[in-house]
Order: sequence, then structure tokens, then C-alpha cells
Amino acid sequence: MLPILYQDEQLVAIHKPAGLLVHRSVLDRHETRFAVQLLRDQIGRRVQPVHRLDKGTSGVLLFAFDRDVAAAMSAQFESLEVQKTYLAIVRGWPAEQGVIDHALAVVRDEYEAPAAAESAAQPARTAWRRLATAELPLQVDRYPTSRYSLLALFPETGRRHQIRRHLKHVSHPIIGDATYGKGRHNRTFAEHLGVARLFLASMRLQCRHPESGAALDIRAPLAPEFAAVVEALGWREALADFERDEEA
Repeated sequence: MLPILYQDEQLVAIHKPAGLLVHRSVLDRHETRFAVQLLRDQIGRRVQPVHRLDKGTSGVLLFAFDRDVAAAMSAQFESLEVQKTYLAIVRGWPAEQGVIDHALAVVRDEYEAPAAAESAAQPARTAWRRLATAELPLQVDRYPTSRYSLLALFPETGRRHQIRRHLKHVSHPIIGDATYGKGRHNRTFAEHLGVARLFLASMRLQCRHPESGAALDIRAPLAPEFAAVVEALGWREALADFERDEEA
């Protein structure tokens, strides 16, 4: 069963687990389970995703029950009205806070037709706040230890793979990112902590209800395996402090 975080007559939000595709993709032809299908079977109604989460990302995923509602919600995302909060474990110790303002070229799936201006980069901004750091006795390459940070991330735009690409751009890739990270480092971390996944989670989604206009604030807890790593690295209190700040 997919955990339901919010539901009314227009919308339903779930806590998507890591490793689950939102919908069918030719890039993962072998996959037989999709969030759209599982949720439809679970609640007995057709649903349409109004935004995307990568397969490896866990957390808040919002669906609409009809095309008009889906279009209205998608428009909020496109007009940058929706506020999103993510949590990630990254390599290195970035500054305590900052903004990555770096345009990103369009990333398309193999089955999508190329755009007319395929080479044109789109503006993209991601703010971050460093919540905690750790240094482990893991040797990767020439260094005897490895540094990691827990980041809260606030993407101001919504480009494909934006957070993952932005963190790679500033040399702090997300742990477990097979595309934009470093395989050897990911494997070493997974072997030491006992968890192999992309350490990126959609924690909070703030938007307007498409019918009433009321503010919606949908939150998801950390997935158990992500929370276990946070605990193992001694970051539980730092995360709790951040969550209290968010409540204030």
C-alpha cells in the first residue's frame, strides 16, 4: 500500500518510495510497478501526476483526479508558485547556505522528440541550507577520510534533474546518484552504511488548492532507510531542529 499523505475530491498525495517509477517509461522497460497504476488500484480511481519525482527520489508526490485539476496544478508549478523542500546527503562540506544560479540545458527522455531550441539552456535556481556534517574513515581516491553533509534544498525552478545536476555543478553530488555522482564513492558509502539508494527526498510541498484557493502544506516523513542513515551519522537532532524551524 502506498502511504497517502493527503486526499480530497480533487487531489491525492502519496509518499513515493525510492525505486518506484511515477509512470511507465521506455527507459525502464523491465519495470512492472508504477505509482500511477498502484495508486489507481489502491483507491479505485484514475489519477494523473501533476509533477515528477525521479525513480530514486522518495517523498511527496501529488496527483489529480481529472485533467482540468491536473492542468491547474501544473500551471502553479510552471509559474513557480509551488514551494518545495528536499533533503539530501551530499559529498563534501558546502557553505552553510547559498544559492546555485546555473542555467541547465533541456534533458529529454529518449522517446521524446527534440525541441526546436534543444541547445538553449533554461534559467535554474536552487537554494540550500546545510544542516549537519560528518567525516568518516572511508578512503576514496587519495584521501584517507570522506566528508558528507545533510542539506535542505529549495528549488526555485523546476528543471529536469535540477537538484542533482546543480549539486554536481558545485562539486557536491548527491550520494547514491548513479548518473551525476561517482560510482566508487557511492559504493563505498553504501557498503559502510548498509543502504544503497539515491539520498534525495521530497519532504514538503506548499501550493494552493485548485478549487478553494486555500493553502496546502503536504509533508512526508523520511523513508525508514534514509532515516536510519541520518541516525547512524548522528544527524537526528540537527534534522529535528530544522523541522522545528519549519513549523515556526
